[in-house]
Amino acid sequence: MPVLTSYPGVYVEEIPSGVHNIAGVSTASTAFVDYFSQGPMGVATQVSSFTEFQTVFGGLNQLSEASYGVMQYFLNGGQTAWIVRVAAGSPAPAVLTLDTAAATATLTVTASSPGQWGNNLQVGIDYNTKPTGLFNLVVRQVDSISKPTQVVNSEIYRNLSMNSASPSYAIGVVNVASALIQLTDLGNGGLPASTGSDVISPISNPTSSVYTAVSTAATPASDGLVPDANALENGILALDRLDPYIFNILCLPAAVNLVKAGAPDATGIAGVYANAAAFCDTKRAMLLVDIPAVINSPSSTASSGVVTWLNSLESNGFNPDANSAIYFPRLQVPDPLNQGRPRNVAVSGTMAGIWASTDANRGVWKSPAGIDATVAGASLAYVMNDADSGSINPLGINGLRNFKTYGNVTWGARTMQGADQLASEWAYIAVRRTALYIEESLFEGLKWVVFEPNDTPLWAQIRLNATSFMQNLFRQGAFQGSSAASAYFVKCDSETTTQTDINSGVVNILVGFAPLKPAEFVVLQIQQMAGQAAS
Repeated sequence: MPVLTSYPGVYVEEIPSGVHNIAGVSTASTAFVDYFSQGPMGVATQVSSFTEFQTVFGGLNQLSEASYGVMQYFLNGGQTAWIVRVAAGSPAPAVLTLDTAAATATLTVTASSPGQWGNNLQVGIDYNTKPTGLFNLVVRQVDSISKPTQVVNSEIYRNLSMNSASPSYAIGVVNVASALIQLTDLGNGGLPASTGSDVISPISNPTSSVYTAVSTAATPASDGLVPDANALENGILALDRLDPYIFNILCLPAAVNLVKAGAPDATGIAGVYANAAAFCDTKRAMLLVDIPAVINSPSSTASSGVVTWLNSLESNGFNPDANSAIYFPRLQVPDPLNQGRPRNVAVSGTMAGIWASTDANRGVWKSPAGIDATVAGASLAYVMNDADSGSINPLGINGLRNFKTYGNVTWGARTMQGADQLASEWAYIAVRRTALYIEESLFEGLKWVVFEPNDTPLWAQIRLNATSFMQNLFRQGAFQGSSAASAYFVKCDSETTTQTDINSGVVNILVGFAPLKPAEFVVLQIQQMAGQAAS
């Protein structure tokens, strides 16, 4: 604000710099939508490690393709995953009603999420409290009710009250803090009957008899069924509620397992992928398209060929775009749930992890391919040679290869718009993802512009902030060009924003960049030198 002068002398006035730093957004936060053993249903939940995934969503499940994808994602360098649990049918939680000592129902204990995992919950009640007239509650999860061998999770709540006006009211305390259960007060105010004189001391003893299994409920818990097309599509829509967070990569390994009348449902698979691709377009995200386990050949003629399958997808309504990528072949991983025997798994989770690792080590502008883009924890379900790779690469299908020196590596860098005959400017994954990164970063970083006076000072501020962001990328080596002028430009002035635009409340900002493209084909020219005459 202007300084008010009242006496002769020197006055100091602080002037705003007009700088609004634009921070780069995430590039490899990956969303998985599938059937899982436990966890929140129908909402996106963030996990930052496979251990956290195991705690919240139950870890590996043989019916869950994405559970193996999440394992591979973190093993190959992934950092942040958004998990959306979905199921068909009627998933239901485990429920137990607790009675008072006088056999009057007083509390309902409900597992925090649907699924048979809730059958492994136990609760214990004792009156060993100070002051008296309260109760202690222990809830714990064992690995199996029938043959418990260890306690995998537990919670202790002391000095709880059934008085709704009390700060230690059981429902208010437990329902806010517990990751395992939710309580419902049935309204009679009575304390639940004790299950033992002390339920806290034996909490780590899996065979202790002072706990009551939640699985004693009359209504059995249910996992529901593996997701159908509707469940998957509803799960994708849950990602629309992430704001202010974003996701960058979407994996749907369960989509290729959709069946109809006992056979693969080509229409359903194509429909899910078509809707997912359209959704990713609106969210400036990438879709990793998987292939079914029966696709085990690069052939363009055999029914088991990846080209044949991709053509079938397109004929059923899925039109690949620049925000999608596909890889061949599938992978095999040692299955901890089947004594380490090989399990054929989708590749999307693995590739999302490799993308994340490449972003962290080299930047989103580096193609996630080459000898550094190694596949960890898996082998290839089909070993391609050069001819195989050469047959699918021109069609925009990326290969995974095995080389003697380097092992299993990613050997393709194209989007699904990368077929030679399309000649798309978005043929390469790194180019497309760099553009999405810039778009999303500017979208988030320029929100301060809304409702500002639309005139020359604002345009100058926009140029300053956008140029600062682009210059930082240029210094990191994100663009072609030896100078900033040849690498990028930012334009926002009276040429981009006319008086008609101003009258309509519009400010136009034009940003361009010279993308880095991968050296996909390395040509060595070797010439024999003729003998030189002696001088």
